[in-house]
Amino acid sequence: MAAAGGAKPSSSKKSKKAVLNKSRKGNLHVFQDAPIYDLLKYFDRAPDQWAARYILIFSTIILKSAVGLGSYLGEGQLPIHGDFEAQRHWMEITNHLPVSQWYFFDLEYWGLDYPPLTAYHSYIFGKLGLFLNWSWFALNDSRGIENPGIKYFMRFLVIISDFIVYGPALIHVLSLIGKRFNMNRIDHIVFTAAFLCQPGLILIDNGHFQYNSVMLGLFLFAVAELIRENYILASIWFVLAINFKQMALYYAPFIFTYILANMFYNYYDVSKSYRQLIRSFNFAKVFLVGIAVLLTQVVLLLPFIWISFENGFTFDILRQIVIRVFPFQRGLFEDKVANFWCTTNLVIKYRELFTLPQLTRLLLLLTLASIIPPNLLIAWKLLMNKKFTKNSTHRIVILLLGFAITSWGFFLFSFQVHEKSVLVPLMPTLLLALTRDRFDLVLIQWIINVTSFSMYPLLKKDNLVLQYFTCLLVSNWIMGALNVKKNTLMIPKDSLFWKLIIVSSYVAMLTYHISDQFLAPPARYPDLWLILNTTISFAYFGIFWLWLLYRAYVLN
Repeated sequence: MAAAGGAKPSSSKKSKKAVLNKSRKGNLHVFQDAPIYDLLKYFDRAPDQWAARYILIFSTIILKSAVGLGSYLGEGQLPIHGDFEAQRHWMEITNHLPVSQWYFFDLEYWGLDYPPLTAYHSYIFGKLGLFLNWSWFALNDSRGIENPGIKYFMRFLVIISDFIVYGPALIHVLSLIGKRFNMNRIDHIVFTAAFLCQPGLILIDNGHFQYNSVMLGLFLFAVAELIRENYILASIWFVLAINFKQMALYYAPFIFTYILANMFYNYYDVSKSYRQLIRSFNFAKVFLVGIAVLLTQVVLLLPFIWISFENGFTFDILRQIVIRVFPFQRGLFEDKVANFWCTTNLVIKYRELFTLPQLTRLLLLLTLASIIPPNLLIAWKLLMNKKFTKNSTHRIVILLLGFAITSWGFFLFSFQVHEKSVLVPLMPTLLLALTRDRFDLVLIQWIINVTSFSMYPLLKKDNLVLQYFTCLLVSNWIMGALNVKKNTLMIPKDSLFWKLIIVSSYVAMLTYHISDQFLAPPARYPDLWLILNTTISFAYFGIFWLWLLYRAYVLN
């Protein structure tokens, strides 16, 4: 007998309604057509979450270790070697020399040029290395040492650092954002896998050899505290990130903007009153944030400050740290990289037209022009747009957009950019994927591929070509980007403009790789393939940055 309210709805209508309700609640699996979903879907139940995490951790260790079996920058290249030797050498000098000489010792041979937290990191791991094998870090006598023991030890240190800092920070911030966006468990697991297996970071840290994951992990802890509105702790984490690697300064303008804007209430939270909005400014909290930043920096510099006082209040050591960490005397760039200056230098010879001080002012103006307008726009939205009131998920999206836009602006227009620096803007860009908007996911998967492509000349120099192609293939395959029969993340469905952009980029990258593999560059232009790589990469980085600007502008 039919219900009094009318005919019983059909099963197909019920099914559509169920799907709609699931979609509204965020329970649909956006990666359900990806191979990684097939691998992890059996861990969807809450009691199985721990098993999934352990599987991901061990799988990531295997992947990183496999990449680490390959070469690294400078291996077998006398007399200066590369970044691997630099990191080993810093462990050597921090354990054999007094603190006062750390930033002065033999600057021509990989002098220490990273902030103090990196020096302390080198000191601690150097102690462990000396305990295991003293000859690995013998002062001067160990220079250029190359044997399986030191190689595997140093590779192991990268993985340990990764899982002490980056892993916990990543899981923490993904869990926090996932809860705010009502993310289902399987998507949370898949995103964790995607971040842990990010090809660019693995190739640079575990292949080329660096510790970028530590700085990025400290940044992620800061992002988590910003979301939780704990601005004092966020500031402390961020100061730690800067003091591990100065590239974290790419984020600095926006974290300042965001914290300052959050010292006010939103216009709609104070009954649409400009007077109450101005009065809502929390001077006490701003003061506490400033004190937290200052005290954290003082604590990190304390050994150097103490020595300065012992030497009669001379601050030569602190001055030397600044000079080493910010090498303005080196010029605009040391190598070709996919940013504005290197690309336009093909037609505008900046070093011939301008002096170094003039170039410094010019790049400062251009960098500020790229970051100040979007920072002001975001501050305005935080203060004056109803969608950005306290506890709104829109605040998280605009937070991630702000970090992405600002750091991309720095990468594209600032001073002394390296290929590896692209990992800095890539991190907040990846976090935007957590909104699970399918169009955003396609663009983010695409920019992951472009950033990896931009680092190819460096990886080729490191003899990591096999690792490069393998990591890219695995990354795209497990996320479903290579699945052409179903809902692929390779090409957007609805935008002709972005179809043309993305398809053209893949054609350009494929053509480049074929040319690089089978054709020698003309003798007159030995750097032709390198220049093509940086030009292609810069073009698509610029388009993506403009899209981020547009995304922030229309977000409501």
